[in-house]
Amino acid sequence: MTSHEPLSGVDAAWLRMDEPTNLMTITGVLVLDDPMGIDTFKTLLEERLLGFDRFRQRVRDPEGSPYWEPDPYFDLDRHVHRTALPGAAGRSELKERVSERMSEPLDREKPLWEMELVEDYLGGSAIIVRLHHCIGDGMALLQVLLSLTDEYFDPGRFPTTEDRGLLPGVVRGALNTVRGTVSAGRRFLTEGTKSLLRPSHGLRRLKQGLSFGAALSKFLSLPRDDETPLKGDLGVAQRATWSAPLDLARIKRIGEVVDAKVNDVLLGAVAGALRYYLSSRNGPTDAETVRALIPVNLRPPEQAFELGNRFGLVFLDLPVGLDTRLERVLTVKQRMDELKGSAEAVAALTLLEGLGYLPVSMEHRAVRHLSNKASAVMTNVPGPQEPLHMKGRHVQHVMPWVPRAGHVGLGVSIFSYDGAVRLGLACDAGLIPDPDTIIEGFQHEFDQLADELLPAADDGLERQSPNKS
Repeated sequence: MTSHEPLSGVDAAWLRMDEPTNLMTITGVLVLDDPMGIDTFKTLLEERLLGFDRFRQRVRDPEGSPYWEPDPYFDLDRHVHRTALPGAAGRSELKERVSERMSEPLDREKPLWEMELVEDYLGGSAIIVRLHHCIGDGMALLQVLLSLTDEYFDPGRFPTTEDRGLLPGVVRGALNTVRGTVSAGRRFLTEGTKSLLRPSHGLRRLKQGLSFGAALSKFLSLPRDDETPLKGDLGVAQRATWSAPLDLARIKRIGEVVDAKVNDVLLGAVAGALRYYLSSRNGPTDAETVRALIPVNLRPPEQAFELGNRFGLVFLDLPVGLDTRLERVLTVKQRMDELKGSAEAVAALTLLEGLGYLPVSMEHRAVRHLSNKASAVMTNVPGPQEPLHMKGRHVQHVMPWVPRAGHVGLGVSIFSYDGAVRLGLACDAGLIPDPDTIIEGFQHEFDQLADELLPAADDGLERQSPNKS
């Protein structure tokens, strides 16, 4: 491990995008069915997290030429906190706590992460995770979180023998004695690096010298998104919420009926949910689109286990103005199909790399210019479809939230795990004070799609699947 390691241009860009109204912090919640004490949790982190150098490094010279250096004062107790929720200590209180944490910047004098253990949550425990985007993108940080689980922990991915003297003793012990059950994990994480939009086609065209210039020009020249209640001035306070679980098998069945991907069905339902929300706020529902920025994974499979940012962005126009649910799903499918094979994501990654080397003031202006072109950031991450455990405790569900930048006030996250799919929203509290209305619209949209498209017998069976809280 070198004492001074420069941040890549992309990582520096995400570091410097931090603003009080839009922090570049990825927040997530893991809910455990059984209680976990703080000492057990710290032991788990010592064994399974601190082997990654980044979590013991801080950033220096953030506005100049930022670099990583070991934190000479690193103390796990400065990053891990035990807490209790007020009142009924249920879902509403957890949502409020997550919202509060989303509004608080990470301490730049320490490694840019923290975790909060809620020891008593609905008979089990909850873990609130906050990681700065400069450490890694969603796919990179997903593999870090999965490394905390019994099924995915692989000490062989930690530093080699000559570096082990730098690790805590408990980590060295784990490296010598534990190998874990990681074959399924390796397969999942490698598969996970394959983008939803299959950007390899875009990379191939880029190598051939085709379409990159046109894609970059399109990315930069899009007009501002339509003015709706989803756009406006931002404040510091944030809101976080998430949906009840949807049955993944049921979503796949809908997709089969209309020859669409799971993602097409879900984004079509999101379009309907935004239409529902705009109607509730007396906003225009006859607007043709609400434009969303969608991250696209560009990480090669051989880099599946590396930290850092390796993703591009594409703009997707969500058809909120269309009247029927089926039309919205099919239009999303058509637009997503058009993005497949495009070089737009690669062009965006190139642009982000360049932003990281500009003066901070210039980067902020560029980010604001680009963020004016969209009303939301949306991501869909497929998680493991088998049950996971942390020190033997079943992970009931996982919910990550995507950060936004510039003037974007709404983040939409879709995450699937163990046969269930959840929609999570993170938004500006002043701009969107009632995000549960969007959740309500999403659930209604999905149920109506199922009623319209699935045979009554099939849908009745799928509705009987166990409902996870």
